[in-house]
Amino acid sequence: MNHPIRQLIESRVSANRYDPDRQISDDDIAALVDQATRAPSAYHFQNWKFIAVRTPEAKARLKALSYGQQKIADASVAFIVCGTLAAHEHLHRALQPSVEAGIMAQSMADGWVAQATRAHADDPSLQRDEAIRSASLAAMTLILAAEGMGWATGAMGGIDFAGVAREFALAADEVPVLVVTVGHPLPGNWPQKPRKPVHEVIAFA
Repeated sequence: MNHPIRQLIESRVSANRYDPDRQISDDDIAALVDQATRAPSAYHFQNWKFIAVRTPEAKARLKALSYGQQKIADASVAFIVCGTLAAHEHLHRALQPSVEAGIMAQSMADGWVAQATRAHADDPSLQRDEAIRSASLAAMTLILAAEGMGWATGAMGGIDFAGVAREFALAADEVPVLVVTVGHPLPGNWPQKPRKPVHEVIAFA
């Protein structure tokens, strides 16, 4: 199978070296986020938020919280990808466009809201798990979209996320999950590192 998505997955690298003199427009940043929101989420919660860190001042603050990693400053944009808690409280609004488009009946949407509320309302751990799942799926979708548009990317977890929540004024229900850098690569990035053999990570049931 010689499919473009397969080629993209097999060729992408986690970039550390970006050209700091080349930028990505706000329109292209918005287009990337639009693609990222095509990711799946439970109940169609869409419980994510993206902070596009692109000004020198904001990058400097995020770089300090990433223990001085230069790629934050050099990338065209660094996305703080957040998951949102208590997503059931906003599910009715999230589902309404699907009802109006005739994709699902109002009664079905109401049933989903009731079911999600029963499952999530009194379970903070489930809310957090769901927020992290959704943000992670959205981040990977953003990465693939950026790669498909010709940019390099890197996912970062070595961040003071408590500091990010304070420094970027996140709401109490917004959980910073990871940072994704996007930009124009310079020579010198490592090639894709070999993965574990499939037989070590697959089980059939």
